[in-house]
Amino acid sequence: MKIILKDGSVKEFASAMSVIDIAADISEGLARMACAGEVNGKVVDLRTVVDGDVELNILTFNDDAGKAAYRHTTSHVLAEAVKHLYPNAKLAIGPSIDTGFYYDFECDPFSREDLDKLEAEMKKIIKNGEKLERFTLSRAEAVKLMEDRGEPYKVELINDLPEDAELSFYSQGEFVDLCAGPHLMSTKNIKAFKLISSSGAYWRGSEKNKMLTRVYGTAYTKNADLDEYLAYLEEIKKRDHNKLGREMELFTTVDVIGQGLPLLMPKGTKIVQTMQRWIEDLEESRGYVRTKTPLMAKSDLYKISGHWDHYKEGMFVLGDEEKDKEVFALRPMTCPFQYYVYKQSQKSYRDLPLRYGETSTLFRNEDSGEMHGLTRVRQFTISEGHLIVRPDQMAEEFKGCLDLASYCLRTLGLEGDVTYRLSKWDPNNKEKYVGSEEVWEESQGHIRSVLQELNIPFFEAEGEAAFYGPKVDIQAKNVYGKEDTMITIQWDAVIAEQFDMSFIDQNGDKIRPYIIHRTSIGCYERTLAWLIEKYAGQFPTWLCPEQVRVLPISEKYNDYAQAVEATLKENGILTTVDERAEKIGYKIREARKARVPYLLVVGQKETDGLVSVRSRYKGDEGQKLLRDFIDDISKEIRSKEIRKIEVEEDQQ
Repeated sequence: MKIILKDGSVKEFASAMSVIDIAADISEGLARMACAGEVNGKVVDLRTVVDGDVELNILTFNDDAGKAAYRHTTSHVLAEAVKHLYPNAKLAIGPSIDTGFYYDFECDPFSREDLDKLEAEMKKIIKNGEKLERFTLSRAEAVKLMEDRGEPYKVELINDLPEDAELSFYSQGEFVDLCAGPHLMSTKNIKAFKLISSSGAYWRGSEKNKMLTRVYGTAYTKNADLDEYLAYLEEIKKRDHNKLGREMELFTTVDVIGQGLPLLMPKGTKIVQTMQRWIEDLEESRGYVRTKTPLMAKSDLYKISGHWDHYKEGMFVLGDEEKDKEVFALRPMTCPFQYYVYKQSQKSYRDLPLRYGETSTLFRNEDSGEMHGLTRVRQFTISEGHLIVRPDQMAEEFKGCLDLASYCLRTLGLEGDVTYRLSKWDPNNKEKYVGSEEVWEESQGHIRSVLQELNIPFFEAEGEAAFYGPKVDIQAKNVYGKEDTMITIQWDAVIAEQFDMSFIDQNGDKIRPYIIHRTSIGCYERTLAWLIEKYAGQFPTWLCPEQVRVLPISEKYNDYAQAVEATLKENGILTTVDERAEKIGYKIREARKARVPYLLVVGQKETDGLVSVRSRYKGDEGQKLLRDFIDDISKEIRSKEIRKIEVEEDQQ
């Protein structure tokens, strides 16, 4: 048989061989580094036997799939360690993830001390160097094996697999786990690992199921790489918006108010207000007209839109259909309300496009296990809009929505942190959607063409569309690597029919319009979280809730400090004065801790319109005329400039 390797070279073998044996034939060093194989583009286990002509790539830790196999093997070592130390623990699932791996167990929560004990046990297992052996069983044999071992979650997984699925297991010594693989050949190949944290996780992600204990970890082939990653984790903890946002008094949560219902504090509210006013003015400059619609509606509205059938579980329903004459629901989106604004008068083709914008407060009944800080909440405010357009206007208006989103991202300094996803329907689950297959394929094709024409890199994902249309989702990751949708622009060619929306064309005929559902900056709460993490709380000056703090050296300069403050406020600059009877060094440190971009020190030398300027950008900038400082900072705020921080904080 002929084996075509990644570099194009060809190896010939007289008989069938496993992937690991082929790797060893090429190089013993390659065999030691091998984590998995790739045969004709499909990732396979190292134990897989090749018996014909194929293209073969030996995957190492440098390959994503190789890294996943390495870390998945480490998750099995963790599971074995848990069973050694906590024999009554039940095994659930333990996949690799982008940052490492996790494993879910039914057992009591683990403390940091418990994780340290598990790490020590894992090191013993790795030192023993048990080989991982793969074997398969019939369904009846597989169920019996897991029942005998007291593993109910594994039994459930087996029973949920298709009838023709191959049921494979991996053993390492006495430990056995249901697993599709691939895996390393031996535990001794694991060189460096760390258990990061433990948390709760619902079985299969549903709050209706039992809460399990999840252990997160990571693994590398070199201790130096592991140390670098752990140092990185310590750094990103400082940027975690859930921690930093509370420390900066931007937001808080209260148990008696409820999960997923954050309170924006005055500083956080000021940032959101600044963004909201900017977006509303920006949209109006681009031809949007504003609406203000109710926060709730009768179930009748959502039945017309399809949300009652397709999204009811995600809504807050007020009332009982079997008992109450009228049942209401808090709105999860604004679109059906704006449709009725449109329908109040008959529109002509000359009236279109109509661009409706609204700063909308929405409500979605998120699972408790999904909620986190400001990124996943139950009440939020969004820069929502709907464009009612003629079919021939759709592509250009869609481009305009993409351009607006791109402009907003550039202004916030976030454009380089996003990816674009074409979110498509799942043709294998057509009952989840409204509209014909032809309409869906055509709509997806139009979006694809627009993205290609604009040279926007994108990837495609089936099953991520809304039930009434495909969309572009602009995705971003938080500091821990979890991805969320920040901005959405959706192509809708079907809903106008359900709401009997129309316009009169040139021939006097009634025609159905198309609709674009879009946001320009997305959810304000989620965007605030994103900004906190992006800038570690050191927002661009125009977004700062406090842009200048005036620091009198002593009480006798308080009057001058107040006069400086008044002048700054007259010029629209957000300013405070620190009049406390503290030393100036302490005041400076406190202002830096609060991440105020500009400090104006005033004392004996700073009179008659002078101030001493200290900034996060250049440190001590010396004396300036107050009017010159106002000109400079006003220009920075007006232009929404994102200045580079050039000095270390302790030098400021």
